[in-house]
Amino acid sequence: MKLANIIVLLLVSLTVFANSNIEATKVSNNQLFKVSYISKADPIKINKIHSWMIHLEDMNGNDIEDAKITIDGGMPAHNHGLPTQPQITENLGEGRYLLEGMKFHMLGYWTVTVSISHGNLSDEVTFELNF
Repeated sequence: MKLANIIVLLLVSLTVFANSNIEATKVSNNQLFKVSYISKADPIKINKIHSWMIHLEDMNGNDIEDAKITIDGGMPAHNHGLPTQPQITENLGEGRYLLEGMKFHMLGYWTVTVSISHGNLSDEVTFELNF
């Protein structure tokens, strides 16, 4: 295989990984919440700060308003966290929250953990991303 073909395959693979990371939905660990994110960057680019919209629902599909949300994450294989400190900066209503300050500074496997507190309920969910 020619070097040019290998480079093209590599670039296509990276684009597919990046595009597959722009949105996801998961149920929290204790099955209290359904959590979704959509990246405002499409595709997510390495070393670029971007925002996500987080959406929270209870297990009956009702939007969760006025939740306390914190974000943690990193690269488990490299034993380091996120290079920024992403924060919820705005409650957008209808269970939607603006998360600003997301950044992935290198290719590889990342985790992003969303911790949620609402009333007397607390739970978390971890999203896995691969670039």
